[in-house]
Amino acid sequence: MSTPEHRQSSRPLAVIAPRGEFDLDSLPPLEAQIETALANSTGVILDASGITFADSMFLRLLIATHHRTNLRIAAPSETMERLLAVVGADAFLRVYPTVDEAQNA
Repeated sequence: MSTPEHRQSSRPLAVIAPRGEFDLDSLPPLEAQIETALANSTGVILDASGITFADSMFLRLLIATHHRTNLRIAAPSETMERLLAVVGADAFLRVYPTVDEAQNA
């Protein structure tokens, strides 16, 4: 029987790169993108470099995704870094400076 680490190494994580502002009204397309990614991979790398605004509902989505799968956040924008730090989510979410580092972690 293979361990989760073996499954993760045999199938790459999907990379998604949402852009813009994310709140309750703009989350459904991102949620669908995450679902599609998870259908074809063992986890998700969120390239967060293009996120200019994110609210508590976006944070809820990140935490829920983190609990469901291997979520890695890459290249967070200043806005994302601030949000994660203010609520303490940077203590348990896996955050990497670049997409490449997230893929190789």
